[in-house]
Amino acid sequence: MEAKNGAIIRKHLGFGHIGAQYAEAVSAFHREHLNPYVNFHRPCAVPTVIVAANGKRRRIYTRWATPWELFQEAPRHERFLRPGVTLAGLERFTQLQSDTEAALEMQRAKRQLLGRIAKLSV
Repeated sequence: MEAKNGAIIRKHLGFGHIGAQYAEAVSAFHREHLNPYVNFHRPCAVPTVIVAANGKRRRIYTRWATPWELFQEAPRHERFLRPGVTLAGLERFTQLQSDTEAALEMQRAKRQLLGRIAKLSV
């Protein structure tokens, strides 16, 4: 599971250009902080599609869940795990931090990353 929505990434890192020399640091931030936060701690609106008599589709959002919670609801979801990754291990990982703690840690790491980029860009 990875953050695939560019809007999430742009929300956190902005729309400005980040040079190639920072690619490794940005990738590490995504892998270690942003992706775990988005996948295990940040709830997303889950749509219910309603089809009107004329065929028009409308989405209503009455439920919020993390991608991890939605993944667990999928039938036979264990088969999508990489070799060596277990549901029990992922569940333990989710319990290491509360949602708020994970958000604060991700924000701290983001400030550190952007501070390094700004310092080295000058």
